[in-house]
Amino acid sequence: MADSQQRTIIKVFRKFSNSLGPEAIQLVESILDQHGISPEDVESSIELLAKEYNKQDDATMKVSIEILRRVHESLQDQGQLAESEKEVIDPESHIFLIDAFEMPRWQWSYERGTFEKVNMPLTSAGSADSRVASIRDRLNIIRQCVLRNEHFAPSTLPSRDRERLVTLKSTKQLLGRPGQRFLLLGMLAHNKEGKICLEDADGSVELDFTFLDEPGEGIFTEGCFALVEGEYTEDAVLEVIAMGQPPCEPRETARSTYGHIDFLGKGPTSLLEDTQLATRVREDLPDLHFFFLSDVWLDHPHTFPGLQKMFDNCIENNFIPKAIILCGNFASHAIAHGNGRDVQRYQENFDVLADLIASYPAITRNTHFVLVPGPMDITANSVYPRRPLLSTFVARLKSRVPKIHFASNPCRIKFFDQEIVVFREDLMSKMLRNTVRAKSNIESKDLKKYLVQTILDQGHLNPLTIQIQPTLSDYDHSLRLYPLPTTVVLADKYDHYNVTYTGCHVFNPGRFVSNSLTFYTYKPAEVNSEECVLDVDSS
Repeated sequence: MADSQQRTIIKVFRKFSNSLGPEAIQLVESILDQHGISPEDVESSIELLAKEYNKQDDATMKVSIEILRRVHESLQDQGQLAESEKEVIDPESHIFLIDAFEMPRWQWSYERGTFEKVNMPLTSAGSADSRVASIRDRLNIIRQCVLRNEHFAPSTLPSRDRERLVTLKSTKQLLGRPGQRFLLLGMLAHNKEGKICLEDADGSVELDFTFLDEPGEGIFTEGCFALVEGEYTEDAVLEVIAMGQPPCEPRETARSTYGHIDFLGKGPTSLLEDTQLATRVREDLPDLHFFFLSDVWLDHPHTFPGLQKMFDNCIENNFIPKAIILCGNFASHAIAHGNGRDVQRYQENFDVLADLIASYPAITRNTHFVLVPGPMDITANSVYPRRPLLSTFVARLKSRVPKIHFASNPCRIKFFDQEIVVFREDLMSKMLRNTVRAKSNIESKDLKKYLVQTILDQGHLNPLTIQIQPTLSDYDHSLRLYPLPTTVVLADKYDHYNVTYTGCHVFNPGRFVSNSLTFYTYKPAEVNSEECVLDVDSS
C-alpha cells in the first residue's frame, strides 16, 4: 500500500516536471495521513498540493521541503476560511467579462513542454514572427493533446501490442521511405500548384485522396489540422487511406495539467476549487439564468416589441436574468460607407434600446447587459478578434444602463468555475464554403454536430487559413478553445441547436428575427440551454 502511494506521489508531481527526494515523499505521506485522506481521494489531494506548490514564486524543480510545508499551511488556512464563508455566496462578485484584447498571451514552449507567458506588448499590426507563432502554437497544442491521448500513448499498451501501434511521424521522416505507411498530423492547405497538401513544422507532402472512401466525422477545411494515414509513394505523394480530426481533450484533463496557468487573466483556480464552486452554484443558484440573443436587428419592426415582451414576461414571472447577452448584427443590412443617414439611424436605434431597458428598473438594477458586435456592425477593425462597438454609437446606453458591457468578438464570461465563450460569426456557411473533405449525404442534425466537433477538436474558433479569414496574430490566443471551455456560444445565422461534446456545452441561439423571435436561456447550475420563442403577433 505504501509503495503504491509513493508511486502515485511521484507520478503526480512528475506531471508538473517536479522530482522528489525521500524526505519530500515522506512529508507528502505524512500530510495524507494527518488528514485521513481516503484511497480514492489520494491522487486528487496530491494534485492539489503539487499545483499549489508550482504556483509559488520560489518553487524549484526538485521539491523543497520548506516550500511544501508552507503550501500545506496555506491550504489549511484556506480551508478554514472557506468554512467560515460558506454561508455567503454573491454571484455579483463571481461574474467577469473578459475582453479578447485583455487576455494574457501564453505561448507554447516546445523546449519546456509547457506554456510560457509572453510579456512583450501586443499590437494590432502584429509581425511576421507572431503570424508564424500563432499557427505553430495551434499545431503544438493539438500535438501534445494527441500524444497524451490513450490511443497514442505507447505506455498504456501491453508490450505485445507495441509493434502494431501506429505512431505519429513528421513529413521529414517520409523521405527515402516509399512503400511504407505513416500517420501524420498537420494542416490541410493548397500548395503552389493548387493541390491539397499536409503541412507540419518540418515541411509538407502532397495528398492523394483516390483511395479514401470517406473521411472521419467533422468538417475538414483548408487551415484545419488533421490526422492523416496513408502510404508514401515514389512520386513523393501520400496516398490517403484514412483521415480524422485530432482527439479533443476534456476540460478536466487539461486543467489537471495546466491548472496553475492563468489563461484568462483573472487568477488561476485549482480543480478542487472549481469543484467546490460548481457545487455551490448547483445548490445555491438553481434558478439563475443568462439570456442569449443573436441577430438583434434594431431596425426591424418586430425587434423592439419582441424585447418589450421578453422584459414584460421577466417582470410578470419575477424571473430576472443575471445577464442578457445581445449579439449582432444590430442592423438588417451593412451600413454603407459615408452614408450619413444610415449611420444616424444606426445610432438612434441604440438610443431607443437604452430607453427601453431603462424603463424596466428591476432589470436595469440587477441584470448585466453584454453587447457583442456582429460581422456587419461598425467597429474599429474588421478582422478577429473584433473591437467592441464604437463608443460614439452607444453613449446613451452607457449613461442610462449601469451594468452595460461592450464586448469584443469573441469575448468570454467567467462565472464561478465556468468559462463561457461567446462568438458571433456566420461560421457554418464559411466552413462549408472552404471544405476540403467531408462525409457525403450529411443531414442537417449531423452537420450541426460536425461543426461543433470540428471547432472543439481544433481547439480554435477560426480553423481556417489567414488568406480565408485573417486574424490579429498577436491576439490569436483569444480565439483558442484550450483548455476546453465549459460552454461555447456559436451565434450564427444558421438554424439554432444545442450539443454537448466532450463535456463542453455548445449552442447557437438562432436569430431574433421575424414573427417568431428565437433566443436561448442558459442555466449555469445545470450547464444546459433551452430554446425560447416569442410570438409577437399574439401580443
